Amino acid sequence: MRLILIPFILLATVTRAQNNYPQDYFAPPLDITLILSGTFAELRSNHFHSGLDIKTQQRVGLNVYASAAGFVSRIKVSHFGYGKALYITHPNGYTTVYAHLNKFSPAIEAYVKKHQYNKESFQIELFPSADELKIEKGQIVALSGNTGGSSGPHLHFEIRDKSERPINPLLFGIDIKDSVNPIISSVYAYPMDENSFINQLNTKKKLRLIPLKNGDYTVENIEAYGNIGFGVETIDRQNLAANKNGVYNIQTFVNGNKNFELDFRRFAFSETKHINKLIDYGYYKTQKKRIQKLFKKNNPLSIYKDVLNNGILTIQDSTYSVYKIKVADFKNNTTWATVTIKGNKTNVKETPPKKTTPYFINANETTNLKKGKVSVDFYKDTFYEDFYLDFDVKNDTLLLHKDIVPTKKSFKITYDISAYSNKDKSKLYIAKLLGYKKFPAYSSTKRQGNTLTTYSKTLGEFALATDTIKPTIAPLNFKKGQWLSNFRYLKIKIDDKFSGISNYRATVNGTWILMEYDYKTKTLTHDFNDGMISETKNNLKLIVTDNVGNNSTFETVFYRK
Repeated sequence: MRLILIPFILLATVTRAQNNYPQDYFAPPLDITLILSGTFAELRSNHFHSGLDIKTQQRVGLNVYASAAGFVSRIKVSHFGYGKALYITHPNGYTTVYAHLNKFSPAIEAYVKKHQYNKESFQIELFPSADELKIEKGQIVALSGNTGGSSGPHLHFEIRDKSERPINPLLFGIDIKDSVNPIISSVYAYPMDENSFINQLNTKKKLRLIPLKNGDYTVENIEAYGNIGFGVETIDRQNLAANKNGVYNIQTFVNGNKNFELDFRRFAFSETKHINKLIDYGYYKTQKKRIQKLFKKNNPLSIYKDVLNNGILTIQDSTYSVYKIKVADFKNNTTWATVTIKGNKTNVKETPPKKTTPYFINANETTNLKKGKVSVDFYKDTFYEDFYLDFDVKNDTLLLHKDIVPTKKSFKITYDISAYSNKDKSKLYIAKLLGYKKFPAYSSTKRQGNTLTTYSKTLGEFALATDTIKPTIAPLNFKKGQWLSNFRYLKIKIDDKFSGISNYRATVNGTWILMEYDYKTKTLTHDFNDGMISETKNNLKLIVTDNVGNNSTFETVFYRK
């Protein structure tokens, strides 16, 4: 037993020695047992998760503590994304981020509301000086919440370096109980070119997993020839939660030699979009499952380590190779999958011809496509690779391939609307058609003369859509003429059926009041504790405008003492 334990002890010692991040500087931001609903660098839609999502016992309002002394360097309040977010810069150069907050601490809340009222805007971004909002370690800085793009109550917590790159907070000694091995749910083999084959076919193949008693897997043996790669679907779980989280590290070995590694300890926000090239993007879009490709092809991500031959195996005829995949979480709980590969060139079937269209996209060139009243501009390096594009325009509907090809950046779509009447032009917008029913989802549209323009990062179907319906406004917790002396909040529901809410403005007795907008519940809320309403009789006026300019006005009277 002693001989077995020694290597693991040495490994743990080496791992700790390689961790140069301070271990006792940052304290946990919550005073409860830390349970994660999301891990660092977890695979998300179009990005890697940049922090830890810490569960808050399915409720809002838990005290959020500063992990270390410093000063509030940034505050951002937005309808989407991080919602209410606080950034604290520390003397050692790191910055901690606390997001989806319900409310800031009194001093910070007063600072924010002062600027919101001065700007007459709920959404705001502030950059206090180092002397304005100083913070001590362990000081309550906020209450946890569910604001912005959060899908449930939790605290999103980050640690960033001087270059604003997020780093796994667990590297700083913040501890999560975890003795559970990662789970490998599937392994795929990929032929990398037209002269490569897996089991005599030039197509991707899902391989059968055979679970072992120790939690590892063997994978069905394959025959292959030429250049091949592999992909894996994998998740991690911790002891106290059933969430399907991301893993910390993936390595591969060929005949005992390491040839590839994905190291999810740090990344830059500028590169997070390349997640769509790391995963099998087409498979994700059609099957809603993320296969991480264990080979590198035209991808600048910094998380690749020790990559030999781009992680691609060259299989010769009449050879045997053993390929191993090692998946680990932060606590070094590991799971292995082993594939035996026999090199066999015989009996390979003819490669089926690739689909072609009249529209070939060279990724290194700018391409303009035009048909009828619609044009599309793909700029240089919009895509990672060359491909044949499906392109057609029927009436006002643009068919622009399927959303199965990842992009590096946005492309432009332009509609000529000169044939429409002036009345109709004002209500037009460009929509992306979503789902089986092709729901017209508003795509941010700019109007200039007789043209409408939008930018998109995804291919698919687009169309001109019309919105002539005004937003709806309905009071939630009061009626006209009601006394609201004992009320803390004023709540109103707003909604727009087609193009969506663009902005809103509320006044009482002609003076602007702050109303917080929660797009998930479509609710506007005013806190009477702001102290902006001092009259007995109050005339409330609310104007809500959608994205094509339709607006609705709601007016009522209420009373307070």
